[in-house]
Amino acid sequence: MSQTSSRLLQLLSLLQGRRDWPGSELAGRLDVSGRTIRRDIERLRQLGYPVESLTGPAGGYRLRAGTAMPPLLLDDEEAIAIAVGLRTAARASVTGIEESAVRALVKLEQVLPAHLRRRVGALGSATFTLPAAGATVDPQHLTVIASTCRDSECLRFGYRSRDGSDSHRQVEPNSLVNHGRRWYLVAWDRRRDDWRIFRIDRLSRPAPTGVRFTPRRLPAKDAAVYVAQSITAAPNRFEARVTLHASADEITSRVPVQSGAIKPIDALTCEYRTGDDDLRWLALRIAVLDVDFDVHEPPELVEHLRALASRLRRASG
Repeated sequence: MSQTSSRLLQLLSLLQGRRDWPGSELAGRLDVSGRTIRRDIERLRQLGYPVESLTGPAGGYRLRAGTAMPPLLLDDEEAIAIAVGLRTAARASVTGIEESAVRALVKLEQVLPAHLRRRVGALGSATFTLPAAGATVDPQHLTVIASTCRDSECLRFGYRSRDGSDSHRQVEPNSLVNHGRRWYLVAWDRRRDDWRIFRIDRLSRPAPTGVRFTPRRLPAKDAAVYVAQSITAAPNRFEARVTLHASADEITSRVPVQSGAIKPIDALTCEYRTGDDDLRWLALRIAVLDVDFDVHEPPELVEHLRALASRLRRASG
């Protein structure tokens, strides 16, 4: 393939991956001049690709949606990544994703080169996924929110908080984060003038407002780190403080970071602080550590531990 043809394919791949591209950024990505980009854009138009020019100080280009398009261009790594994602989609907490993923995978495998089809087939034959229960989200909600994140467009939606209260939100969306079985939206809440995270399964009727914004800088390394920090720092209905009769290093290796804070007391003991809205889960979380412990707070936790101990004694005869 000639250098020019290869560059055209790279340019088309970039245009397919994002809504709007400044001409200078395309030139930088392909390491060519702005004049070369304009010439290549014209070649793509002659080949039938509906590339629109954008007005503005910097200018730019957009690949028009909703038009009959030639096949999506994927390199080997992108094709494998999509196939892996579709094969494992049953683990995602998205309503109806399993059936949709199977249909999409069948279409993808029909157009894959033989060597990639064998690799994807081997992955499928050796991979099994356990079904998981839990709250699911509407895939349409994810696509609407993802589009507003990409385009820096304000989003409005209804939201039900943890205590059951309903509110209407208007936000500047930053990122979608998948954390375990949950999906979260990281966004700047315009009415509260602060950063917030929203659980997607508690969100209703998301819709773009048509208002664009300049993205703000997150108060964390990235959105995933921000969500993890926020979940850890979020207030719980019950906060437990216990002394564990084991070293901090031993406990740290067995307890997920988001489950609580561990502070060494001496070589043989450490303090464990953890919280939850349900005392039963809190009691079980501490009991399954399989070490001796002393409860300092809350006092209600002791009663749930006694009830748990009674059930275990009865079950063990």
